[in-house]
Order: sequence, then structure tokens, then C-alpha cells
Amino acid sequence: MKYVLEKVVLPSGTSIRVTNGKKITHLLVLLYCYIYFFSVGLGFESRLGCLAADWRPVLGVSPPPPALRPVLPDELLKTCQSKLKSHLKKNFDCVFQGQAKQGDPTLLNDIYTELYISEGGTGGISDEHEVRHIERALKKPAIQETTMKYSDIFTALPGKATHIRTVMTLGIAGIGKTVTVHKFILDWAEGKENQDINFIFPLPFRDLNLKKDKDFCLIQLLHDFLPEVKEFGLTQLFHSKVLFVFDGLDECRLPLDFKNDEICSDVTKTTSLDVLLTNLMKGNLFPSALIWITSRPAAASLIPPECVHRVTEIRGFNDPQKDEYFTKRFSDENLAKRIIAHVKSSRSLYIMCHIPVFCWISATVLERLFVEEHSGEIPKTLTEMYTHFLIFQTSLKNAKYLKKQETEPLKSLEADKDFVLKLGNLAFNNLKNGNLIFYEEDLRKFGINVNEASVYSGVCTEVFREDFGFYEGKVYCFIHLSVQEYLAALHQFMANTEPDLLKKTVDQALESKNGHLNLYLRFLLGLSKECSQNLFKGLLTQRKMSCNITEIVEYINSRIYENLSPEKTIYLFHCLNELNDSSLVDKVQNYLNRECLSEKDMKLTEWSALAYVLMKSAKEMDILNLKNCTLCDEGLQRMLLVIQVSRTALLNSCSLTERCCEALASILNSDSNLRVLDLSDNDLQDSGVELLSVGLENQQCKLDTLRLSGCCVTERGCSSLASALRSNPCSHLRELDLSYNHPGDSGMKLLSDLRQDPTYKLETLQ
Repeated sequence: MKYVLEKVVLPSGTSIRVTNGKKITHLLVLLYCYIYFFSVGLGFESRLGCLAADWRPVLGVSPPPPALRPVLPDELLKTCQSKLKSHLKKNFDCVFQGQAKQGDPTLLNDIYTELYISEGGTGGISDEHEVRHIERALKKPAIQETTMKYSDIFTALPGKATHIRTVMTLGIAGIGKTVTVHKFILDWAEGKENQDINFIFPLPFRDLNLKKDKDFCLIQLLHDFLPEVKEFGLTQLFHSKVLFVFDGLDECRLPLDFKNDEICSDVTKTTSLDVLLTNLMKGNLFPSALIWITSRPAAASLIPPECVHRVTEIRGFNDPQKDEYFTKRFSDENLAKRIIAHVKSSRSLYIMCHIPVFCWISATVLERLFVEEHSGEIPKTLTEMYTHFLIFQTSLKNAKYLKKQETEPLKSLEADKDFVLKLGNLAFNNLKNGNLIFYEEDLRKFGINVNEASVYSGVCTEVFREDFGFYEGKVYCFIHLSVQEYLAALHQFMANTEPDLLKKTVDQALESKNGHLNLYLRFLLGLSKECSQNLFKGLLTQRKMSCNITEIVEYINSRIYENLSPEKTIYLFHCLNELNDSSLVDKVQNYLNRECLSEKDMKLTEWSALAYVLMKSAKEMDILNLKNCTLCDEGLQRMLLVIQVSRTALLNSCSLTERCCEALASILNSDSNLRVLDLSDNDLQDSGVELLSVGLENQQCKLDTLRLSGCCVTERGCSSLASALRSNPCSHLRELDLSYNHPGDSGMKLLSDLRQDPTYKLETLQ
């Protein structure tokens, strides 16, 4: 059997043309290639996979059968797979907590707590601080979402046969994305899950960053990262089911220019790492491979939506899982119960325990304070918790690394003042872009000696961690964004001498479009309290910050009176809480306790305080009953976040007008909990109903009951409602109350026709 070999494309990209019509046997082709590879010093078997040949059958004979193509024998495939699994198991079977890296690792399988993973991301989260996202997520009923196990993220839902190639898993910093990735890989390496996948290749962005200026072909990239598969050629790769895992998109320092990067579908082509990654994610390169990307929400837009087939979100610990974490963490049952009781006593702390890393920080601090005698006051605010954490870590460093056992932890912090300030400077200057990872050159810019950082990162593993990356090179990072924000605030508190620093920072935080300064400001305010300054006695010898707490409280209250967004107003109440000022909140809480909201002519600031109280509440918002309250349009603006997380909002007889309807429509357009909305006996008129209709026609709208009794609606408004429902065949609306209005015959007919049409779900029309 003979073939014409037209062209041989070598790994270097060189094309060797063979004279047209020249007949050559398979053996001669192989011999020719062997001579070439031998001459350039390349291994034949491993490099033959990089060979591409155009075969033209002669006399109608088909191309060479698969048996004659170079394919990795089963034994070699199993050997490569075994080596890779062994390597991955070694890297991922342990987690390192505290000083564990010095020889006392914790098995991931022992400590892992199942995380809440849902399908679909939450819109808008890139425009707010991640702590706000936690508060929003905690108010979302689980029954509304499709949940799944981490091991099933590539499995289609029942009744859906869609092939899922690329999954993006979102989650705020510290929520457990990387640990979930490690657990997925460990289960595969141990033969427990996803055994239909032949190979998993973890390629964390923090390691890819170290190679951003190098060029690769795909197989070279894999060989460079994973020597265990060096026998592996491209032919074998294409005959296997492969998963690429790109963890930490938010840490990526490559441009990822999906729009302008050249198209590359040739797996043998050497190109930039950026081009390689964008084409792999687009599916131009190795389209059969599975792709898993993890990211903080703010960076998710770096990947075009058309390149992602499923979005999942890790929501962190729910309330029972928080208890489970502390119970697993401590063998002393009584200690675990005391710690659980304490974090539950402070809503701010308990909300943050949604983040697994914060659970660990709280456990570290509270264990020491509860066990030691005369340990002082137990922290109740975020600032107090992080302050104790920093003091504890520096004293631990001196005891372990410098062999100094300090009986007074503050002395350890005083000795480390210069380094803590350098860390704070690094933290502050990188806060704007949310950068959580640093390389050696980044440290040098801020006067941090790499060797010194290594000593501190061993202790301060919890404050500033030194990783060697999964593959090579040192990577430094704060263990969580909140630690970076705290150290940034501490640096400014100690180093910035501006007299109006606190007021200016309040203004800057309110002007920020994405809320990146929110937690930083809360820490800065918390550090300004006298009790916090007492904890830092030795660090404040150069400058004692003269803070008039009463003055800054008055300033924050004055900003609450302004026409700010609901999110910013509630945030200011968090700031007041950090300053231990709850005068306005206590007043509103008293109204709630006495159930007399409808009897009070509440001010706008009091509506904001009510929103803050309800959003902080541990209870799920089932019914928000503001019936007969003098809410008005301005007050409703302050309550929008609460309405959004409520299942039923009773807003009848609240002195509302058409001016509130655009805001309510925005809630209907969003991923809200709202199912029942009662706006009866408000002067909405047709113009208001037209604005509401914009929300009803959106497929995101899940409203099933809308009551507009006595809202001055005519046939014009009815026409808008009918048009909105007809344009949205997915509408969930079952009940519509338009009694005591003036719909006219034509308006009633339009809506009656909808109720009789089986295409729509409308059942009750009044």
C-alpha cells in the first residue's frame, strides 16, 4: 500500500515538501522522520506526536488505518497517568494551617467541609465590596437555586443533554475556591471521582504569571509544568479525556486579549502564553478538552461569556456549616460551644464566618483568649478580631523563629513595627487594584527583604504567606483580602498625619464605584477608638492619633441624611457599628420590638437604619410588612435592598407615587427573592404601571402575585401590563389584582384574553 506524502510539518514549524507524485511507503516516512528527529536531538517516540502530515490516497486507497498511526500503548498511558496521580496526590492531600507547614500538616480529607455550590452567578457583584455580597447571599433562600456537589460540575442537569466544556466557578476571596479545586483533583488522584477523565492538568494563574514572557506550544507547556508526562505526545493527548484547571483568574497578570490575539488552532505552533491560553479557552485549540476556571466575581468578565458553558458559584459556609467547622476544629467540645456562642453574639462576626478563612482567624484568636487567664476583653468587632490576630501571629513568630518567648505579646509587635509598616505599605498601595499576590520584585519596591519575608511568612503564614507555587518560583500573598485591607488601614493609621484623614477616607469610600475601600475604612475607624489604640501602645510612640470619635460619628450621620444609594447608606451604619455607636439603630429596633412602625412618621435616616437592622438580622426575610407606613418614594429608595431579599413586600397605603416604580422595576429585573408585591392604594397611575411593566417583561422577573388595587390605573396602564406579559412567555405571574381602578372594556379584554390563553400562567384576575 503506497501514499503520497505532500508535506511534513516539524515541531519547529518548518515545512518539508516532498516532490509531487513521489511514492513512498509508511516505513520510509517513519524512517525519514526518525532521521530528522535524531539529527536535532529529539526523542522520536515522544516527539512524533508533534508531527502533522497531509496524506493523499493513491488509487482510491484510504489513509493509513489507526493501527499504523503512532499511538501511546496502554501501558505507557497508564504509567503516565499513575505518575501524574501520584504527583497530584502528594501536592494536594494536605492543607497547611498556622504553623502546620513546619511539620504538622492537616489532611484535606479530614478537614474538608462541603461547601454550598450553586449554578449561575449573581449579577452586579463586581460593583460592590465582597462583604456586601456575603450579606446578600445569606438572605437568598437555597430553594431558589440549583445546587450541586463539587465533583459534579461537569455533569449536565437532569433532562439537559448539553455538553459542558468550560465551567467558571465564582466566589469571593477566601470562600474556598482553591480548596474545592484541590479536593476535586485529590478525589480524582485517589480514584474516587471522575475516573472517566484520563488526565487533569492544574495550571494556576499565579504560576502561569511566572512564565508570561515565554513562548510555548501546548505540549511544551504541559511538559514544562508537569515533567511526569514527558513521555506524553500530542497524538496521545487528543486520544484522551483531559481537564485543564486554571485557578485564580483574578490573580492573572497576562493580558488575555480575546479580541485581538491571533487565532491559533495548530497544537504544534509555538506562540505566546497569552495566545495559547485564549485559544484554548475559546476552543480553537484542543476543542475536546474540558476547562475549569475559578475567579473572584470582579475578574469574571475577563473571559467572554460565549466561552463559558456553565457558571457556578461557591457561597461558603451556611449557618450549620459554620458550627460544623468549629466543632471539627476543636476536640474540646466545651471550647467549641463557647466560640460558636461568641461569634453568634456578634452579627458582624457571624456574617464574616460565611468565609472559611475568617472562621479560621476567629478560631485562632478565640481559642487563645478563652484558654488564657487575664487575656482581656473578647473581640466583638472586625477590627478587634484582626488586631488580636496580628498581635498573636507576631508573638508566635518570635517564639518559634527567634526563640524569644514573650510573656507580653505587645512587645513582639513593637519589635516588628518596621516590618509590619512595610507590609502595610505594600497592602495599601495594592488595594486599589485588588491585587492579592506578589512576586519578589514587588516586595523589593517596598523595601521588604525577601529573606526577612520568608521568616515572617513562616509565622505570619496567616498574615503574609510564602508559597513556592505549584511548580516553581516564590509567590507571596496575604491570606485574605480582609487581612490586606486591615494592614493597609493600620499603615495609614500609623503613618498618615493628615488631620482630616478619617473624614477624607469616608468621602473617598462613598465616591468609590466598586466599594474597594469599604472594609479598609471600617478598619481605619475601628483603629481610631481608644480601646484599639491601647492595644498598640508601643507602635504609637511617634504619633498618637488624636481622634474625636464624637466628631466623626456626627459626620457619618450627616452623610446618612444625604441622597445616597441604599448600599452606601447601609455601609455607613456598618461604620457606626465599628465605632460602637448604635443610637439610631437602637431607636429603630425599639420601633420594631413594639410593632409600631405604622404609627411613626419616620425620617429618611430612620428608614436607612431599619434597612440596616433587617439586613443584619439572622432571620430570612419572608414578609416585609410596611402597610400603612408613611414610607413615601424617598423612604422606599432606602428600603430597596430589603425589598429585594424579601419574598413578600406589603407596601399598600404607603404614600407612594409613580416616582418609585422605576426602582421597583429594577428589582423585578434582578435576581431577587421577591414573589409577591402589594402596591394597593398608592397613587401610581398609568405612568407608574408603565415603568413596572418594564420589569415584568424581563425574563429575570419571578413575581407571581402583583396587587395594584386602587392605584388610579386606566386602560392605558392595562395595555402596558398586557403587552409586558405577552412579550415574556416565561412570566411567572399567576395573580393580578386591578380592582378599584378604571381599566375600561378594552383594558379588561386584553387581560382576560391573557388569562384564557394556556400559553400564559395568569390564573386570577380581579
